[in-house]
Amino acid sequence: MEVLSWLIPVSLGLGLLGLLAFVWTMRTHQYDDPEGDSRRILTPDHDDRPAP
Repeated sequence: MEVLSWLIPVSLGLGLLGLLAFVWTMRTHQYDDPEGDSRRILTPDHDDRPAP
């Protein structure tokens, strides 16, 4: 039962860390172009080789 006094705050902290990471990605506009990649892959100048 004593382990719950450690596990509950750790799990809440990790959840808060995940929420803060999600809010950061929303504020830095990382989800602004959901259709761009699907259109870009159909162009003839698409290069599917990995970058060096």
